[in-house]
Amino acid sequence: MSLLLSPVVELYRYSLQPVAPFTWFGLSLSTLDVVAAVRLCVALRQIREKLWRDHVQKTKTVNSEKGIVALPEIEQRSFVRDAVSVLLVVYGGEAVTCPALAIPPSFMLSGVVPAFYTAIQAAVEWLPAVPTPAFNNEVPLSLVDGMSRAYLLCNLIPPMVTSHASPAISSNPWTLLLTSLFAANAGFFFTNLFSFFQPYALTLTTPTEFLPYGWTTTDLWCAPLITGLYALLTHAQPFWADAHDVALGWLGRPDAEAKVAAVDDETARAVCAVVLAGLFATRAVRNFAPKTAAAKLKVQ
Repeated sequence: MSLLLSPVVELYRYSLQPVAPFTWFGLSLSTLDVVAAVRLCVALRQIREKLWRDHVQKTKTVNSEKGIVALPEIEQRSFVRDAVSVLLVVYGGEAVTCPALAIPPSFMLSGVVPAFYTAIQAAVEWLPAVPTPAFNNEVPLSLVDGMSRAYLLCNLIPPMVTSHASPAISSNPWTLLLTSLFAANAGFFFTNLFSFFQPYALTLTTPTEFLPYGWTTTDLWCAPLITGLYALLTHAQPFWADAHDVALGWLGRPDAEAKVAAVDDETARAVCAVVLAGLFATRAVRNFAPKTAAAKLKVQ
């Protein structure tokens, strides 16, 4: 298993090294930070452009079939609105979970990363066009998404709980899973709630997560799943060490008396990245795979 995961481990080691020109100014931004920020800003632009096309098409269809119908007017895009939507996606989860945990959110301690995401958003908006999501580009990008999301769910979110000063919080597995769920998804929840990505004015609407079968969205449930898997493998809390031991006992572990050793952090993160990449690749295939034309039956 370690041989299969070693390329992912080494890729993490390389991509997490601080890179120039940020190191010139004493900033510890890495290749993974840059790639993840560009990927997010491009994906959000793709979402905005798709919603704009859908709204224009809906306006044409409704007006042609039902006469004049009141639909929200398209509003001129504002850089401030788009930049705020990016920051809301990135920090919305922190804004919800940090007060509940009585810890300061990272954007209150340093403005480097917010300024970095704002600059990346400006650069992406400056591009004349971005690729339309398709099978040929979304499937390869599932590896990037898996690695960046695993870093978030394994390295950035769990310490909010496991390093907490209160033992009642730091050792609580429910707090860990709930924090992962909210921290990873609250940003998109708020942007959908206030229609930040829509081409018209900000409007309260039902978030995607509250629509029928919205809970089946991969991004929603993979957060606690992956954080739980990482905690299980690394024994991040006493509960997970016991759960790991019990789970292997059910699988017929030879030496039932010996305690199960924890997996090292890098290997556990690589496992989570591979699982996430598989989930995202499956979603890309399901959403963008070419549809085979149904064979026509010849009627005699």
